[in-house]
Amino acid sequence: MHTSFSTLAIGTLVLSAAAIVHEAGTGVGVSPGTLSDAAPMAVARAAHTATALSDGRVLVAGGFTVPGSPQGAELYDPATSRFEPLPPMHTTRHSHTATLLPDGRVLVTGGYGTGNTTLASAEVFDPATRRFLPVGSLTEPRSDHIAVLLADGKVLLVGGLGPGWTFLASAEIFDPSTGTSTRTGAMAVARESHVGVRLDDGRVLVVGGHRGRRAEIVLHASAELYDPVTGTFAPTGGMRTRRHKHDAVRLPDGRVLVTGGSDERDNRGVYDSSELYDPTTGVFRDGPRMQRGRYKHARSSLVLSNGTVLIGGGASRAEVYDPRSDRFTLVSGRAELAGQFGAVAPLPDGGALITGGYGADVGPRPSAWRYRPE
Repeated sequence: MHTSFSTLAIGTLVLSAAAIVHEAGTGVGVSPGTLSDAAPMAVARAAHTATALSDGRVLVAGGFTVPGSPQGAELYDPATSRFEPLPPMHTTRHSHTATLLPDGRVLVTGGYGTGNTTLASAEVFDPATRRFLPVGSLTEPRSDHIAVLLADGKVLLVGGLGPGWTFLASAEIFDPSTGTSTRTGAMAVARESHVGVRLDDGRVLVVGGHRGRRAEIVLHASAELYDPVTGTFAPTGGMRTRRHKHDAVRLPDGRVLVTGGSDERDNRGVYDSSELYDPTTGVFRDGPRMQRGRYKHARSSLVLSNGTVLIGGGASRAEVYDPRSDRFTLVSGRAELAGQFGAVAPLPDGGALITGGYGADVGPRPSAWRYRPE
């Protein structure tokens, strides 16, 4: 991963469309809405997290940043459209997870620390005090894992990488009320670069990913369901395509939309395909093609208040999926997003904040963008 930093200037150009139109000469549908440059973050970031807080602000935490920077985290205030500095995180980390808890705090777990050490530590951010505090420890170090809030307020942590490039099939349950984590049932296969989504019935769907590296890599089309009542994983229908470094989100009707990713060739095998999982049948079906191929965009998909889905990562353009028309359309204009390993969070106006990332041979960026639907 590149570690150079962008010096892109942040302008005031606002790119908009009042209705579905077509870009000149392309015939590509463009979604309603506006995408505008936001004030930049204090530091460049990639492989960070963005978490919408209960009061509408967004916590941006960790990631690849300037070495030695005290700006481990910052707050975005949509009322002022500015980022505010925060006290340092307890531990420097990237490729971690951040989960909004029912009490309004944010649980930050695992990731890589200084020297790419795999972390077992956890900390919480308290919006009331604006500080990070250490809280307990995971049962084992893990990075590039997934974290899913369960219906009872506990957090399921699944898979990822352990020390020495160990691919993990294990899972654990973190209880924020006690600061302790306990093992739960393991997956059938080890997974990294996978995704997880909580279904309407409280189960968690874990999809795709890979194990192994380089010539030893094995991509998964398989999916598993975690049942918090029994504490076990069970197989469900497999995807139509093996994929990793993809994203997934639960739609308002309970189905799960899976987008993009890549094959073993990584950036030379990026997908523009999508799939839809129906939890009532346990079957995936092919979805429509996206307007752009996307990968390395986990946690960049948001269900907006109007029922559409914003895909804000994985490529230089954002696009929107409308479940009613079963169609993807590009967000209007030609804003150049960083693309890979950015972080996206919803805003109170029904839009979203897109932050950082890297791509197009440019390292982590401080850039931010604000999407407003129309």
